[in-house]
Amino acid sequence: MIQNTIAIDGPAASGKSTAAEALAKRLDFLYFDTGVMYRAVTWAVLDQLGAVDDEDAVSQIARNIKIDVNPATVADGRPNDVLVNGRDITWEIRSAAVNAGVSPVSTYPQVRDAMTVQQRRIGVGGMVVMVGRDIGTVVMPDAEMKFFINASAEVRAQRRYKEVLERGLSERYEDILASILLRDQIDSSRTVAPLRPAADAIIIDSDHLTREEVVITLLDYWSKRDV
Repeated sequence: MIQNTIAIDGPAASGKSTAAEALAKRLDFLYFDTGVMYRAVTWAVLDQLGAVDDEDAVSQIARNIKIDVNPATVADGRPNDVLVNGRDITWEIRSAAVNAGVSPVSTYPQVRDAMTVQQRRIGVGGMVVMVGRDIGTVVMPDAEMKFFINASAEVRAQRRYKEVLERGLSERYEDILASILLRDQIDSSRTVAPLRPAADAIIIDSDHLTREEVVITLLDYWSKRDV
């Protein structure tokens, strides 16, 4: 067991990232959304190759770069710093090009293997809340505490639809729900690191919980753990 490590998994739009970030702040831990690593690889691939369709070349880049995720050093709204070979690319990984390329990149088995090694390198330092889809099962199976935050597809779609409306954007609820169901199907059926709770994970059903109530629930379990 690695002390002071918390693994949080869950499906898309379950609220796991929001809860993990809030939990990390209250514990003064590093908040580590592992999705940023796949974005960082995608950024590096686009920077070097201009496209993400050559799986072998993409995998080679993933094996050769060093990605660091550190506490934020700039007060510009970022939850942390993301660096590739020492270069700060925190905001570059949010570009439209990276958004379009990260999904295929994240399905390449050798990329996932390379990112798992880098994620573990950060996790073993402790004092971290790591969030993703395979943290408790693959990346950090020896985390001190594991959570799986779930919610029905309909509730997750409603939450995302509300966020879209609040941003003044236009998107149909039915399209959001269909996208979430498709993502669930892809995540749970992939051969490499499918989405599923770790055998010893604490499952939190957030259907009827507010964001704050989810965080309070996580804190309560953490405070009552055996030490």
